[in-house]
Amino acid sequence: MKNPIELFKEWFEKANEAEELAEAVALATADGQGRPSVRMVLLKGVDDKGFTFYTNLESRKGSELAENPFASLCFHWKSQKRQVRVEGRVVPVSDAEADAYFASRARDSQIGAWASKQSRPMVGLFEFEAAIAKYAAKYAFGEVPRPAYWSGFRIETARIEFWEDRKFRLHMRHVYEKNDKGDWVKKELYP
Repeated sequence: MKNPIELFKEWFEKANEAEELAEAVALATADGQGRPSVRMVLLKGVDDKGFTFYTNLESRKGSELAENPFASLCFHWKSQKRQVRVEGRVVPVSDAEADAYFASRARDSQIGAWASKQSRPMVGLFEFEAAIAKYAAKYAFGEVPRPAYWSGFRIETARIEFWEDRKFRLHMRHVYEKNDKGDWVKKELYP
């Protein structure tokens, strides 16, 4: 049996060859009362530890993950006629990982992270533009440090499902789930 993370990497590589923004993924979270919300984020890493994305910790998704540290992802690659769903517990990335990724971002994106009060109401676009100007001036020279409220999360994969379109609704569906020993168990599902 193939490791599902390796299978994901193979599918992802093919999607990257065929699609613009193959790393765009729907992230579903829920608050402490179980009310769900979903939005698109960008996958920034995948390995045997899980799937990684970055955000403002004070955003809606950050608040929801603080209340309920479980999430799911859904990748859909139309050109490939494939979908991958990932579920698991969410843990913060290390400060070193967050610092390294933040340093790799474009300077405008770094300034934007300082200026945006993500998910919170604003009076108007001028308020945001003024904050951008403020932080652009503050960090006009040298490196832009990572804000304390900006970091990343890793979904520790407990379940991953692969779906591939086939003729006559004979779609391929395989799910991999971790058992109590941490080993992957593969099952075929009806489409």
